[in-house]
Amino acid sequence: MSDTITTINPATEQAETSYDLMSDAQAKEAVQNCHEAFLDWRLKSPEDRASVIKAIGAELRASKDEYAQLMVREVGKLLKDAKDEVELCAAICDYTAENGPKDLADEERELDDGLGVIVHAPIGVIYGIQPWNFPCYQAVRYSIVNLMAGNGVLLKHAENCTGSGLMLRDIFERAGLPKNLFTVLIISHDQSDDVIASDLVRGVTLTGSDGAGAKVAAKAAEQLKKTVLELGSNDAYLVLDDADLDLAVESCVQGRLYNNGQTCVNAKRFVVTEKNYDEFVERFVKRMDAVELGDPTDENTKLGPMAREDLRDKLASQVEESVEKGAKIRCGGKVPERTGWYYPATVLTDVAPGQPAYDDELFGPVASVIKAKDDEDAMRIANDSRYGLGGGIFSKDEKRARKLASTYFDTGMVTINGYNIAKPNMPFGGVKNSGYGREHGGFGMKEFVNIKSIFIK
Repeated sequence: MSDTITTINPATEQAETSYDLMSDAQAKEAVQNCHEAFLDWRLKSPEDRASVIKAIGAELRASKDEYAQLMVREVGKLLKDAKDEVELCAAICDYTAENGPKDLADEERELDDGLGVIVHAPIGVIYGIQPWNFPCYQAVRYSIVNLMAGNGVLLKHAENCTGSGLMLRDIFERAGLPKNLFTVLIISHDQSDDVIASDLVRGVTLTGSDGAGAKVAAKAAEQLKKTVLELGSNDAYLVLDDADLDLAVESCVQGRLYNNGQTCVNAKRFVVTEKNYDEFVERFVKRMDAVELGDPTDENTKLGPMAREDLRDKLASQVEESVEKGAKIRCGGKVPERTGWYYPATVLTDVAPGQPAYDDELFGPVASVIKAKDDEDAMRIANDSRYGLGGGIFSKDEKRARKLASTYFDTGMVTINGYNIAKPNMPFGGVKNSGYGREHGGFGMKEFVNIKSIFIK
């Protein structure tokens, strides 16, 4: 195994930067240093922590252009999307700084024999294993709330966005976060297992595939450590009988192609009732087919490259297998002959159980369109999945759509009449093989704290 990591620009296939892996001793020392920083940080008041979190948000905005350019070079993200990502991260800092002190405040309860006090105490070092598709956001999402809670934070970022993890550390420290409190580990998978096993690590959070989540959760469970997992999905967006087709087509194109189609909560399966199926397919295919591939640094580009060659090739293989099992390609579906790891906007119809396009997560710009008999059948198809992260409903009857979303849609998040990624003040997370635990909306601040009961007689 190589002792270095080299990042590669997905649009040019040219090497960017090389980084040396830490030795076992260096990794162990880094964990120890993070723990030592935590011992001081936990004693800071929530208000003092919030002031640093607020400053991190300001520093992120000040560094937005530089950070966005780095993400484009490392993972092929569109420049506009990269800037929006940094802005979302700054908004997370703002929300956390404003709401953290009151969300973490002690709570008093009258008891029949005295007073009860509930304390949200930090527990120690939290280890985050994060993917490449949102190099800034994935790391900020768990780290900011845990820093607010008083914990220390370790980050093992995806290899292809190593630079983004290191830049985030520098931004945090420029904003006033104590050194080592947010530590980036440049380590192998075997070394990662040792970090999970460390006595100084008190919790583990991972964003990634359901396969990776199962392995990490098992490793953590061996050490009796809590985990939070945000895993894959094949989110279903339902186009019901009374849907506004103009809105549905526009939102579904956006939902499938956002972030070059590489988002856990991308719209991926489009379940359309018979009443609207033919017209939706015609209009949706026309819009998807018109999307041109381009340079991610060009503000006019609508679809950039995929992040890695192996990911592009896996997607192509999933499409081929789906076609062999009966799916039909309505547009796209062929790897272009050009430099860069590009894959075109693709629409598959005649999608059915047993095909990767129906059963699995297609992590790239490929849409699976599925015909439903009626609204009830559409909801059945949506829930016919091992995943349950996000989803959507298009219907002019908002009251009924809300009822369907709250009562029948077996997923963690539902968007009605639109497409949505994440909001700082709303919980984010899924069910079934999409994981467990919640982030955002104040919930993430309490995932890794000791909810301590104190009884005063």
